Amino acid sequence: MDPVFRALADPTRRALLDRLEERNGQTLAELCDGLAMARQSVSKHLRLLEDAGLVTTHWRGREKLHFLDAAPINAIADRWLSRYDRRRAQALADLETALEAAPMNEFVYTTYIRTTPETLWEALTDPAFTSRYWGVELTSDWQVGSVVSWRFSGVTMADERGVVVESDPPRRLAYHWHPITPEFGKAIDLSDDDVTRLAAEPRSLVTFDLEQQGELVRLRVTHGGFAEGSELLPGISEGWPAILASLKTLLETGKPLPA
Repeated sequence: MDPVFRALADPTRRALLDRLEERNGQTLAELCDGLAMARQSVSKHLRLLEDAGLVTTHWRGREKLHFLDAAPINAIADRWLSRYDRRRAQALADLETALEAAPMNEFVYTTYIRTTPETLWEALTDPAFTSRYWGVELTSDWQVGSVVSWRFSGVTMADERGVVVESDPPRRLAYHWHPITPEFGKAIDLSDDDVTRLAAEPRSLVTFDLEQQGELVRLRVTHGGFAEGSELLPGISEGWPAILASLKTLLETGKPLPA
């Protein structure tokens, strides 16, 4: 617990935790905003918070996001504060529960597939593959800056904003999600008002991280960049598990799940 106490002893680090409590998942630039110190100094404080287990990070495209982890604080409450004031300890436990239940503006999912990184990369980028488990044909040369064209239910969606952001085969791929068009809306039975409202949301970004682990490949999907209260995020969160389960089944058995 010593690293946690040392981390909490500094007012700047406490201020950074307060910022993450208010809005989890911030970049270094966002956390530096308004602080009267150099970016390098803020980064040093964040590293100390990470070492203490109070902050965790993961990458979204090229952005490193920081998240508050209240578990070490709760451990202190259980070990020390409960001796003197159980109500305070319970308050900290309630804070952890609230933080864990707080809605996040992104979807993160990890699965393990018995395959190779090269085969999984092909499954994520070959339109003949994606159409089998996803029902969508994705077409691109998968170079950074290239447009990703989507074809679903006879409708093609592509524009200059839907591009590849990162491509490092067979380890990491990131691209912007397809536009919400009137044609796509008709294909999934959306009203004109629904299409207009959803099309006004910021363009989201999906990132695939592939890592060989023995006979398995760990696939981590991070889909973020949604606005607060996004109407797209719930559908994205429900759709990805089914898509990835079908992908896993196809690669391991040769047949996707039923549509």
